[in-house]
Amino acid sequence: MAAERLGATVAATGTRFRVTSTVAERIELCLFDSHDEETDHLDVEREPDGAGWSIEVAGVGHGQRYGFRVHGPGDPARGHACDPAKLLVDPAARRVTGEVRWTPELVAPGVDSSPFVPRSVVVEPAAPIDARQRPRTSWDRTVVYEAHVAHLTARHPMVPTEDRGRYRGLAAPPVLDHLQRLGITAVELLPVQHFVSERGLAAAGQRNVWGYNPLAWGAPHAGYASPGGDPVAELRAAVAAMHEAGIEVWLDVVYNHTCEGRLGEGPILSWRGFDNADTYRLRPAGADHPREHPRGNGHPVDPMHLVDEDVTGCGNAVDTRSPQVRRLIVETLERWVTEIGVDGFRFDLAATLIRGDDGPTADHPLLAEIAAEPALAGVKLVAEPWDLGPGGYAVGTFPAPWREWNDRFRDDTRDLWRNEPERWPDVARALTGSAELFRRPDRPATASVNAVATHDGFTLADLVSYDEPVGAGHGQRSWGGGRSGPTSDPEVLANRARRQRSLLASVICAQGVPMIHAGDELGRSQGGTADGYTLEPGECGVPWPEADWDLVAWTSAALGLRRAHPALRWDGWLDPTDPYLAWRTEAGAVMRADDWADPDRRALQVLILPSAQEGAVDPEDPPILVLVATGTDPISFVLPDGPWRAALDTGLRRGLVHDDVAVVGSRLVDAPGVVVLVRRPDRSA
Repeated sequence: MAAERLGATVAATGTRFRVTSTVAERIELCLFDSHDEETDHLDVEREPDGAGWSIEVAGVGHGQRYGFRVHGPGDPARGHACDPAKLLVDPAARRVTGEVRWTPELVAPGVDSSPFVPRSVVVEPAAPIDARQRPRTSWDRTVVYEAHVAHLTARHPMVPTEDRGRYRGLAAPPVLDHLQRLGITAVELLPVQHFVSERGLAAAGQRNVWGYNPLAWGAPHAGYASPGGDPVAELRAAVAAMHEAGIEVWLDVVYNHTCEGRLGEGPILSWRGFDNADTYRLRPAGADHPREHPRGNGHPVDPMHLVDEDVTGCGNAVDTRSPQVRRLIVETLERWVTEIGVDGFRFDLAATLIRGDDGPTADHPLLAEIAAEPALAGVKLVAEPWDLGPGGYAVGTFPAPWREWNDRFRDDTRDLWRNEPERWPDVARALTGSAELFRRPDRPATASVNAVATHDGFTLADLVSYDEPVGAGHGQRSWGGGRSGPTSDPEVLANRARRQRSLLASVICAQGVPMIHAGDELGRSQGGTADGYTLEPGECGVPWPEADWDLVAWTSAALGLRRAHPALRWDGWLDPTDPYLAWRTEAGAVMRADDWADPDRRALQVLILPSAQEGAVDPEDPPILVLVATGTDPISFVLPDGPWRAALDTGLRRGLVHDDVAVVGSRLVDAPGVVVLVRRPDRSA
């Protein structure tokens, strides 16, 4: 019921506020006017369950600014950080206004933090989203476009200046038109949960641009709203516009950690001040893992001195063993869906969210509670299935209907197109859905979300242009094609162009769900930077003015091919040895074990027969033949019986083949490259 929901719930005569804390001794609700001056403070009542605290305030409604002060234990060494001097943001706030000002007052015990922290804002939700307005694209037809709100439109000359880099820019007709022409069915937005920049970045005059540093899990980031605008209303309107264009909206959500950093060092802004021990994973000081004893990493273990068990690398890790934490996660997910219109979620470092006492587990109660929430039925759920803790590589762990990011697809495909021939068997498995990772009776081949470039790492253009990252960053399995960095050498540039298209072809022709990082289809470069979380949108956003429109046309043609041919997007499992999936050498012979292991192998072809789909597609859907050539020299392929029609070619700048000339007998492929052929119908009958 509405009265039991967390956060501020507007009623007919006022607003009901509800928070949780298992350790608080007293909680105060503080009300502020539009100038952030405190006008009243009221005691919140403890509920019988001992964890809930609530109060109903008459005459308070939409737009009211508020915060909380919590009295309770304030001993960080014992895992507690209550301090009534700290004004706290509502963990379930629907909206946040104001900035965090990094001062010692945010951490110093007993010192008032009110002048330096944001306020929560009461929001009366609009009518629930009409389910009939949602595109509800099937998984086999889903094509994901990972985009940052600001980076997507900050440099778009046809988006009104005042809308660039903002929620309203997402709904600009030129943006929607581009996505539709490209063939995108879902836009996955990098974090829009209200976030702040880390103290060190602020001191250096930088920002956390990506947004993986959340302050309020259920509030749209205020910085993406127009000046003085309502972020809730503007994001909802942008989602509605995308729905009207037939495009789903997913959010990249960060529930694994918060902006409060490390216990005793980071600021007390929200969760920590309410109930640190119930919110974050803690371990005895000196131990690498809470179950480790008597000595952890060589230092004495003090079981009475607790510190963060940081399995995220961000200073803290949220503890979903807590029923209160799980409830907050599920309720905010539900609100994103019902009040904003969101269609799906990608969960950052999702292994943290399913950690029990002994590591990630598929029977975690959070998964069960998400599955049991009626409002989340049919919502698309995608996991980034790893974190930095013990057993943190949890790829393949998540149950249906979850999908997962497939890092092995990324790595194996990158290796193939930098001429690592031993990757052929791995690439073959990746192209058929990575069954060794995801195949179970309850999971289709669309369990794998396939990408070769995402926000984290090289862009596609940099992947084929740089041997190593410029500045800091781990290796990217990249190759500049003979030279690293910018060049005017026509041979190197031609090689790079073919490999860009070949990497995209690998994603688009593979079973699973293809994902493209925004701007990769336009040739976006970050100048070899692999860690771009501070790159400003105005300088490094999607390069609309300098776009490679030939590459855009090629990508659109490739996605159109996938859309037109169910054999390229079937969600059933096909083994590499499936009789309807014929792997052949360039000479046309069936691939044998020693062919797969041949260190000199530079080519193969795969024939996909429509009968593999077992009646799930149009029986007249023609066979597809994919020719793959690595290395540098052109390769001649002996083809199966034809005739064939070339439908896509990485050697062509725009990808399209404008005639219907029959291809019979053999086909020459410029390496590196991919050519997709479609069997022409027999017109002799």
